[in-house]
Amino acid sequence: MRYRPLWAERIAAGRAIIPKIRQIPIDTHPENTAFLLRHGDGYSAEQFQALRKIRISGGGCEILASLALVDDPDLIGAGEIGLGEQAFQRLGLPEGTEVEIAQARPPASLEFVRRKIDGEALGDGEIAAIIRDVAAHRYSHMEIAAWLVACAGFMTTQETLAMTRAMVDVGNRLHWDSPLVVDKHCIGGIPGNRTSMIVVPIVAAHGLVCPKTSSRAITSPSGTADTMEVLATVDLPEDRLTAIVAQENGVVAWGGRIGLSPADDVLIAVERPLRLDTMEQMVASIISKKVAAGSTHLVLDIPVGPTAKVRSQSEAVRLRKLFEYVARHMGLTVKVVFTDGSQPVGRGVGPVLEARDVMAVLRNEPDAPEDLRDHAVMLAGHVLDFDPGIAGGKGYARALELLASGAALAAMERIIAAQGPRQRPLVAGPMRHEVKATESGRISAIDCERIARIARHAGAPMDKPAGIDLLIKSGAVVRAGDVLYRIHSSTRTGLDFARDLAGENPGYTIS
Repeated sequence: MRYRPLWAERIAAGRAIIPKIRQIPIDTHPENTAFLLRHGDGYSAEQFQALRKIRISGGGCEILASLALVDDPDLIGAGEIGLGEQAFQRLGLPEGTEVEIAQARPPASLEFVRRKIDGEALGDGEIAAIIRDVAAHRYSHMEIAAWLVACAGFMTTQETLAMTRAMVDVGNRLHWDSPLVVDKHCIGGIPGNRTSMIVVPIVAAHGLVCPKTSSRAITSPSGTADTMEVLATVDLPEDRLTAIVAQENGVVAWGGRIGLSPADDVLIAVERPLRLDTMEQMVASIISKKVAAGSTHLVLDIPVGPTAKVRSQSEAVRLRKLFEYVARHMGLTVKVVFTDGSQPVGRGVGPVLEARDVMAVLRNEPDAPEDLRDHAVMLAGHVLDFDPGIAGGKGYARALELLASGAALAAMERIIAAQGPRQRPLVAGPMRHEVKATESGRISAIDCERIARIARHAGAPMDKPAGIDLLIKSGAVVRAGDVLYRIHSSTRTGLDFARDLAGENPGYTIS
């Protein structure tokens, strides 16, 4: 008879065991993962088939983790439990600490997820329970995906409001010593539309408080945090972020570092590979982040176009009403602006190339993208109109003045210096491929979704130098052989992926 150690008996029976923590240098983001030795202690893998998730506790700390079995005794020894980087950080105990392990019971809120799958509308308390468990990493990716897909199929306005409240409640909230705290946000879907990095310094130069916190990109080739990271540190602790805002009036930072609506970051990690971005999830995500960041007034940019996230005027109006309803009940003043989403904004698509365009606009360079500048100044004007000291409708003129005078550039340079400038500037990826027109004619349409996919295949936003440099925009007349855009990547593999996708369909319509 094979020997079976006591601790193997106890974990199989659902009772606690007491091994020591060993940190394993494996990035399992965003999930908690624990590692146990498969062989060598007299037990077989079959005893762990039902233990796909375990509870690890000690010193008043506790996490749930997915269980992985290890065959190398040099990685994990008998009487040890290995924790991946995320699990080790979240548990917060030093290496070598003895912890208790037991089979994890499924979160009670999973029953509410099953009801949502069946098409039921959930109550506020039920949604709050789900969001608490999501934020505490008690759900697996499969369970989170089930929740997201169920919500995508059917979600009421009240459920959207309840989810927004729950997402705010489980996280940190910032508070500012100002009655007016402004922000600007775009729902995304338009490549190159990096207006926030121009709006923030314009507004900060005027003197309004504008703590811009952004998520990483979900389905786009770059988010505001991804692009700002080309220029400066965006992973800022709360005390440093608040100090920068107190000194410079503005900041452009990653919101995940300070725990604003942390459930949203968990949901985004699953939404990204699934390419899910429903209206209800979008509203809950954006409004919860803005309320948690302490904003009182928000300008919301909703681009409308045939290949944008919002593709019709009726859909845009429905989304605007949902934003206004949830924002009003959360105590946030919101002004929704519908903008042209028929083609990419600016020339660069991807973190490095978008940062280049932003700085060109702020420096008033003669060849800076006009559409990016005009779009950003218009939105900054709407934000400045919140200032009671500005006469109605004069915000645009003030924004234009701050940009033209160099005051906005100076504000951006101070913000970059305060956040911590990047020591080694990044440049566009050295691997390049030119996509050329196959026939002569006029560019009648550019597919935003296709351009974004090609840029992501090149490696953006994870590979910051990757992306697309757009040389031709809608309305231009081209000849066969003219270069429409240039794909950049840091790797041959990324370039090949993007080139093949562009070869199937470059995203340009020539008529």
